[in-house]
Amino acid sequence: MSKKRPSIFEKRSLASLASALEALEEGFGRLPPLDFPEGDAQAVKEALLKVAGRMRDNYPYFHPLYAGQMLKPPHPVARAAYALAMWINPNNHALDGGRASSAMEKEAVAALARMIGWDAHLGHLCSGGTMANLEALWVAGQLRPGETVVASHQAHYTHQRISGVLRLAFEPCAADRRGRLDARALKRRLEKGGVGTVVATVGTTATGAIDPLPELLDLRDRYGFRLHVDAAYGGYFCLVGNLSPEARRSFERLRDADSIVIDPHKHGLQPYGCGCVLFRDSSVGRLYKHDSPYTYFTSGELHLGEISLECSRPGAAACALWATQELLPLVKGGTFAKGLEKSRKAALALYEKLRIDPRFLVPFAPELDIVVWMAKAPAVSASSETARSIFDRAAAADLHLALAELPVDFFDISDAGIERDRETVTCLRSVLMKPEHLDWVGTIWELLDRATSGALAGRKP
Repeated sequence: MSKKRPSIFEKRSLASLASALEALEEGFGRLPPLDFPEGDAQAVKEALLKVAGRMRDNYPYFHPLYAGQMLKPPHPVARAAYALAMWINPNNHALDGGRASSAMEKEAVAALARMIGWDAHLGHLCSGGTMANLEALWVAGQLRPGETVVASHQAHYTHQRISGVLRLAFEPCAADRRGRLDARALKRRLEKGGVGTVVATVGTTATGAIDPLPELLDLRDRYGFRLHVDAAYGGYFCLVGNLSPEARRSFERLRDADSIVIDPHKHGLQPYGCGCVLFRDSSVGRLYKHDSPYTYFTSGELHLGEISLECSRPGAAACALWATQELLPLVKGGTFAKGLEKSRKAALALYEKLRIDPRFLVPFAPELDIVVWMAKAPAVSASSETARSIFDRAAAADLHLALAELPVDFFDISDAGIERDRETVTCLRSVLMKPEHLDWVGTIWELLDRATSGALAGRKP
């Protein structure tokens, strides 16, 4: 008798979903029953099996051996709540399209605002960080028309792109050797005048670097610009207790920003797409004011469409986030926060292994849960080739890392005897954002060690 293979997918929540669906149906018991078409069950099954077959052509984003890009599986309660809402398919634009889910969105967003220390705020969910940042920069442009937006060279490319869409002047500013916005370079630019908004990043995409908020806020007090914080990746880390003192100081000043973006579909255990934009001054809601001849007449309460640039938005995303925060409250020391602490411990554990290995060069300790490193080689170009080889060999062994192109200045290549024949180097990058990564660091290291040995053995002399 063959032994059943252990599952790699969580399926126990399906029973809870079925029970919740029965409870939801009871709430509409006064309606006449519906007749569903007969004979389509097999066709539905066949279509789903075809989808399952197509979806096999994916990296295993849900598994701890996927340690590459920022991909984290939704919590089972988020998946189930999202699916449950799909039987209603609410639209969180006007209240007549999503009354219950709109209320849940307001409650979930208020919990995110309280997490960073705001009792009063204006905010809502978005399709993701790009749209959330667009709204923040749109508000900034309305309040500071004709003035320039400045962000670090290591900030997400979306800020420059969004500024172009909004026809706002944009200028990149230098980053320091740890990938953070260089406050001294910013000060020199501010002295020239004309800067209306500075974007600070809390958790850069490439390295997880945290821009120095205390210094940037001091500059804001002196030069009077708006400070927008893109905390799409790192925002939830304000709950954890194992940050460095320097990182902790920046998180403690989040509450002093003018606007903040957080992505629940990154560390918030949510399906795509779920971003959130928050404004400290709720009076910016006046900038969204518009008339709709048919939408906002079913209720005198605030419709989310009245404080959002997006119109139709999935109420299911709000239901999923609300359910997750109901199960895992956003409190320091709670289960959710401890999961983030595990991710950071995993990154520090991998960093220590890399730091003492003579085959690698690591520029700095991770500030969150992202680790970057380069392979030692005679020249930067050779290091880049080796990194790509390690990447391919690791993937062949089911360990999925990522590649990143970083400035050579981040690394002490002269001390390592590496020729500078390029200004950027292709590095290996690992995002250890799953709590389970802590238990898998040993396996990850074994596979990385093997892939590196193979790459070095095959390197041209």
